[in-house]
Amino acid sequence: MDIFNGFSQSSFSPIKCIDMHTTGEPTRIIIAGYPDLPGDTLLEKRQQAKDHYDHLRLRLMLEPRGHWDMYGALLIQETEFVKSGEADIGVLFMHNDGYSTMCGHATIALGRFLVDTHDRGVFPRRNHLHFDPDKDITIVRLHAPCGVVQIAVPTMQDGKSADYQRRVSFISTPAFASAVQVPVEIPPEKRWPELNGRTSIILDVSCGGTFYAIVSARELGFPSGLRKVDMDAMGRCVKLLKSHLVASPEFANYIKHPTTPDLSFLYSVMVVDDDLGVVPEGSGGAETGLCYFADHQIDRSPTGSCVVARMALAHRKGLRRVGQRWTYHSLVSNAYGGNGGFTASIVEEVEIEGNGKGVLVEVEGKACYTGSMTLIAEDCDPIAKSGFSMKSVSL
Repeated sequence: MDIFNGFSQSSFSPIKCIDMHTTGEPTRIIIAGYPDLPGDTLLEKRQQAKDHYDHLRLRLMLEPRGHWDMYGALLIQETEFVKSGEADIGVLFMHNDGYSTMCGHATIALGRFLVDTHDRGVFPRRNHLHFDPDKDITIVRLHAPCGVVQIAVPTMQDGKSADYQRRVSFISTPAFASAVQVPVEIPPEKRWPELNGRTSIILDVSCGGTFYAIVSARELGFPSGLRKVDMDAMGRCVKLLKSHLVASPEFANYIKHPTTPDLSFLYSVMVVDDDLGVVPEGSGGAETGLCYFADHQIDRSPTGSCVVARMALAHRKGLRRVGQRWTYHSLVSNAYGGNGGFTASIVEEVEIEGNGKGVLVEVEGKACYTGSMTLIAEDCDPIAKSGFSMKSVSL
């Protein structure tokens, strides 16, 4: 029974969602109830969501329906690439501070869900997906703001549902390192105690569908790396660093996308530890990362789009060859004995307009369902209408 049947339809605005997680990082998939977004392109629809429906992002992501670290994926049934036959469905990613251009953990979750669903109202092109009965794999072409991402979803022999025991993989859009071993001068007001008197650090910048500043935990002044890291101290450090980077005219040169201006911003600081992480069978090695993205949001997963960026960076440095498998962990996957790590390999080298050589990267991981729900906002409820966070309320 629908518990909302007795309510007046004017008293609430229902939005239907499926919740999943990938290595503990949530993906709230919005499947119905969100207004249609005008625009000929996915990026135009993204701008419409920003300009006219941002209160719905806040409602879906923040309290009391979500939390500061919630993540969302809004399905867009028709985009320019869906119309042309280059994609099966589109998506807009959202978080506590706005809208991402790419997200690997959500792509893995979406791959499984889009194979499992047979609701044509949710996914009109579900029956057009290509199922390979020899490999028991279904291909989903997902139009993300950064481009079309191809997802390979292990599927049961009847082709009707995903095989949850096997890992989903996706092939990235072209990825590239835009800056290697960049010295960054830290002004006095932005320095953190762990620098111990140093005035600068060295970091890298790489794009895996969005731009990441990638820096070693030890370079930041944490000699034990990410092993038993002081999260409060690391959080303060990264907040100071990112605020400096986004305001720096010099750093802006490293985050200019060669073809898509909408991607020209710093999305995240990824803190890495190359000496930490379980190495699974068949992988050449492992490392761990702690990702701070959006408005100081912490990714529980190994961060799929940054795995792509880190593979592109390692290839640029001569550390990864085409076909070499490497495993990337988060603090969560390490805490569970390596379960939930993402494994990646470079598929091929590509030319990137205006930026020289880049790579295509395949990333694989596993997502699970956590629930389904209808979220409402009653007219009599000003507190929850647009969502809130304890970070933004004060007496």
